[in-house]
Amino acid sequence: MKIIACYSNKGGVGKTATAVNMAYSFAANGQRTLLCDLDPQGASTFYFQVKPAKKLDVNRFLNDKERFVKSIRESDFVNLDILPANMSFRDFDIFLKDIRNSDTRIKKTLKTIKDDYDIVILDCSPNISTLSESIFKVADAILVPVIPTPLSQRTFVQLMEFFQEHGLDTQKIKPFFSMVQTIKALHSETIVDLVKQYPKQFLTNYIPFNSDIEKMGVYLQPVIHTSATGTAALAYQALFDELLAKLR
Repeated sequence: MKIIACYSNKGGVGKTATAVNMAYSFAANGQRTLLCDLDPQGASTFYFQVKPAKKLDVNRFLNDKERFVKSIRESDFVNLDILPANMSFRDFDIFLKDIRNSDTRIKKTLKTIKDDYDIVILDCSPNISTLSESIFKVADAILVPVIPTPLSQRTFVQLMEFFQEHGLDTQKIKPFFSMVQTIKALHSETIVDLVKQYPKQFLTNYIPFNSDIEKMGVYLQPVIHTSATGTAALAYQALFDELLAKLR
């Protein structure tokens, strides 16, 4: 079982859209896939029209294997299940700080389903916290969308520095450029700067700024499913193909 975190320490960069489309792509490729919505805002849960898991609070998530498994819901797509979020997930950090071996608790929970799924996608909250640090350790790959602007560049540099300062494996980080507008000189310049600063770190495929992605909130389905031949869908498919090759 491979664990892939869709993460950014900055909001509004296309993290959840990436999680939804990557989960759909893995499932369509034949892998048994679970999308865990760990963001209390529950955007992934919303996109797949799944009700929040009200009975799965943080304590049960970490300590009640039976309740964890029972909270998993089927999606409308073959091979794709959803673990919906709820607002109690905002208390993850408080709970983790008060227990022993907190950095291994997420891994212990996910081991419960290791024989049931080939891929687990974690849609993470946009911050650096005790929970996110636990996820950094358990994930096989961390998919990080980066808008090519100075502010997003700064937050990505902060993430890389955090990994280096805490002895975490930076090779897990798989950044890619998101919401790219090639007609903007600033976007092109920022892409050049970041690739030069972190050679071989960034994935080569990027996701353009595209209205089809925004319409996911209307259709409540992955853009790869609703507009399979559109620019955004083809970009996500190319990103998936590149990520899949990296995992092998």
